[in-house]
Amino acid sequence: MVEQVIHAGETVEQVVVDASLLDVRYVQEAGSTLRLHVLSFSSASNTIEVEHVGKGCRTEIYALAYIGGKDCVRTHTHVHHNIGNGSSEQIVKFVLRDQAEGEFFGELKIAQDAQHTEALQTNRNLLLSEQATMRTRPQLEIYADDVKASHGATTGQLDESALFYMQQRGLSPEQGRQLLLQAFMADIINSISDEAQRDALMQKIELL
Repeated sequence: MVEQVIHAGETVEQVVVDASLLDVRYVQEAGSTLRLHVLSFSSASNTIEVEHVGKGCRTEIYALAYIGGKDCVRTHTHVHHNIGNGSSEQIVKFVLRDQAEGEFFGELKIAQDAQHTEALQTNRNLLLSEQATMRTRPQLEIYADDVKASHGATTGQLDESALFYMQQRGLSPEQGRQLLLQAFMADIINSISDEAQRDALMQKIELL
């Protein structure tokens, strides 16, 4: 596991694309910010650990897996708020085609001393075939009493009524499908600061 310390007041943004094995741990000091984007377009195993050791830390994790065939992506996150006045947001999305498999395990832990913490964990998944499978297990542990924390997970298919609506307005089924997929993934892509990188990723997605 690779460990990185984000020093007090420092802001770090990292974009990881198609790493077959990601095993990282971030230690955040007071007032630091981490913005991590992990995008997988083929089989991958992603383990992300974050530990707040100073007050007022901010963590943002955006993860997207868009895979087909028999590829498998496993994304595990562990965010530990040890000190108060911090915040974290996790948005993790899977789009699975063919016989692809996805797995998300998200551990969000707020220690007794981490008062005034705000933490959000969201996992949303789209299955584009009946053979695709998704396993999701969010886990929330709260030991402080003055916090705002939530988590949720949903798994479904493309909205058939929305596809029908688009076809009624002249779009082909494939065009409608592509627009819905782009909309589903937009918040992950748009979270990246670099415009050129965002555009390159959208072009890559359009070719898949």
